[in-house]
Amino acid sequence: MKREELKEFLPHREPMLLIDEITVDEDGVCHAEYRIREDEFFCQGHFPGNPIVPGVIQCEIMAQSCALLIKDDLPGKTTLYSGIDKVRFKNIVRPGDLCQITARLKAKRGNIVFCEAELAVDGKICCKGDLSFALV
Repeated sequence: MKREELKEFLPHREPMLLIDEITVDEDGVCHAEYRIREDEFFCQGHFPGNPIVPGVIQCEIMAQSCALLIKDDLPGKTTLYSGIDKVRFKNIVRPGDLCQITARLKAKRGNIVFCEAELAVDGKICCKGDLSFALV
C-alpha cells in the first residue's frame, strides 16, 4: 500500500502521516518504509545545523506501521498509545534516511493490541521496542 491507500485505514494526515509504503507478508509481518525529508517539522529545531529525528518520532513511525497489522479493524476507530516498553535507540536517524520498519503482532486482548517493532536505516537498527495501543 502507498500513502493514499494508507489514508483509508489510518486517521493520520500530513505532516503526521509517517509511512510512505507498507506490505504485510503471509506470516503477518509488516514491512514499511518512510523517507525522512529535509523539511520535516520535527527536524527544524532538533537541532539547528545538525538535524536528528527525535526518538518520539521514531516511535510514532513504528506505531503507525504496527497499526497496519490490524488494518481491517481500523475503519471508524482511532489508535491511541497505551504503552511503550523496552524501547532502545541504537543509531541516529537524519533527514534523507530511508527508515525501514519491521513490525509483528504479539497479542490482541479486547481493544488492546501488543506489537514489537524495529526501525532500521541501511541495515542498522536505530530504534526497537514493544508498543501497545488501544482501538477507541
